[in-house]
Amino acid sequence: MTEAAATIKPIPVTVLTGYLGAGKTTLLNRILSENHGKKYAVIVNEFGEIGIDNDLIVESDEEIYEMNNGCVCCTVRGDLIRVVEGLMRRPGRFDGIIVETTGLADPVPVAQTFFMDDDVRAKTELDAVVALVDAKHLPLRLKDSREAEDQIAFADVVIINKTDLVTPEELAVIEDIVRAINPSARIYKATRSGVDLARVLDQGAFNLERALENDPHFLEHGHDDHVCGPDCSHDHGHDHHHHDHDHHHHDHDHSHDHGHHHHHGEVSAIHDITVQSVSLRGGEMNPERFFPWIQKVTQTDGPNILRLKGIIAFKDDAERYVVQGVHMIIEGDHQRPWKDGEKHESRLVFIGRNLDREKLENSFNACLAAA
Repeated sequence: MTEAAATIKPIPVTVLTGYLGAGKTTLLNRILSENHGKKYAVIVNEFGEIGIDNDLIVESDEEIYEMNNGCVCCTVRGDLIRVVEGLMRRPGRFDGIIVETTGLADPVPVAQTFFMDDDVRAKTELDAVVALVDAKHLPLRLKDSREAEDQIAFADVVIINKTDLVTPEELAVIEDIVRAINPSARIYKATRSGVDLARVLDQGAFNLERALENDPHFLEHGHDDHVCGPDCSHDHGHDHHHHDHDHHHHDHDHSHDHGHHHHHGEVSAIHDITVQSVSLRGGEMNPERFFPWIQKVTQTDGPNILRLKGIIAFKDDAERYVVQGVHMIIEGDHQRPWKDGEKHESRLVFIGRNLDREKLENSFNACLAAA
């Protein structure tokens, strides 16, 4: 590979999930029509079903449709990898790829394609899983569908849409439910999918290293519960951009002790949340204990683990080790040297179902170098 080729930045991929009616089509039509000056490729599951506005299409060539603003839209009628490879062969680079999953679809296999497939991964990078939720109908969705809960649990960014259809009190309950299901997601509120695209696309939210660079307190305690609404995403320009990361990620250790985060009594009345998060924290780890342990946990509890992410401090290791996983698939790498004065601390967060908190804590502690 030439040096120039080696330095080409991978194209960020956003996986967009959400139930039918949550506002995905509105958001996709905005991406395909607004004058945002970027070139996006939108991959939709079934072009006809999704209802992309046909007036936006300039010409079609095989399964790829050009838009007036230079973006393209294509359909997945077969293998996602084949579609992505087709896009990669097109002249001109994209600023990003958005993959829409059908309302009932599990985002995990789509995410795993970009997380694991070597050919696709050489040119693309999973940027974020974004879940759109309908503020009005979320409680009902959660009652009758496990997929709706999984979509939120798996997401890096959650857009609570159609906020104009609920009262401020109802919206507060919806926010609490989303936080309870996924304490580390970044949350935005919107009407008619009107969220600033710059805040949703190319966020590096799936890439734990970049999430940590953007927000060193990711996976930590004690941030306030600020949630961005439409006003703060537009009015404050980009000054607000960095400090708003600090607000969105916090790991809510304290709320675990209150019966799985029922901050308000109403949450349990609407829905008994089945997804939980377990946050583990400790000092330096013994790698000879840690790696077999994490391997065993993911193999044994993999189906119950939606996401896991963490930073590990190994004894006598000058660099922080970042680990993350999706179900049974796990990967890790050294990220950067520990800074002077930085506490060598290990933090690991599991999001899933039927997780045995006590067993995870005890077995994690048994991997400590000092154990």
